Amino acid sequence: MLTIERHEIILSLLKERVTVKMQELVDETNASESTIRRDLTDLEKANKLKRIHGGATLLQKKLEEPTVAEKTIKNSQEKKKIAEKAASLVDEGDCIFLDAGTSTVEMIPFLEGREVVVVTNGLSNIPLLIDLNIETHVVGGYVKSGTRAFIGRSAIRTLESFRFDKAFIGVNGVAIPDGYTTPDPEEAFIKESAIKRSRQSYILADHSKFGEVSFSKFSNIEEAILVTSTNVDEEYLCNLRKMTTLEVVSL
Repeated sequence: MLTIERHEIILSLLKERVTVKMQELVDETNASESTIRRDLTDLEKANKLKRIHGGATLLQKKLEEPTVAEKTIKNSQEKKKIAEKAASLVDEGDCIFLDAGTSTVEMIPFLEGREVVVVTNGLSNIPLLIDLNIETHVVGGYVKSGTRAFIGRSAIRTLESFRFDKAFIGVNGVAIPDGYTTPDPEEAFIKESAIKRSRQSYILADHSKFGEVSFSKFSNIEEAILVTSTNVDEEYLCNLRKMTTLEVVSL
């Protein structure tokens, strides 16, 4: 089979299934795994797809943003492990910013019993924090329906009055050299403002976020510690280690 024919099959399968495993591509093309790996590398360089651990997936569109419900069920076990690691980085007495997002919300159960103060722009975070008797301050403003995040001028004004020991931030895209990105410029501004007001910032990212670039950049790679998992391609992690500190959890 010609290379162009294999590429057409790979892209057709991705369009149909969104994510495909290496073995599926081998079976569909009758090619060797090494050949498919080269095909995926070529297609990724051409911005046709994104390689992931054990296969490939479609690239996320710059303005595409899944709802909270959609993100909650995606890579949930990986997110919980990342969240547990992130929560272990919180010290007694810390004042932290907890971003809106399905990775950051998973941190909350692991904060039980800690003497911490939390500032958040996440509507979903509030009842969970209150139930654990954690001192909680809310960044006001307009509530965005898709991500349930407080955004806008009022949110920024409130945020400007705080200073944090640590900030824990969700992300839609992690890429070299594009940095950390998210689809909504207003949410990006909240994340950027929190990072500027924090002594140390942490980005929580499951493997699906790597190689993605969304519409709005809010931080350079070196400006935050990256908390992720071993599901991320090791070569990618090696490149990131040259730029910042990584906290990688085993799955």
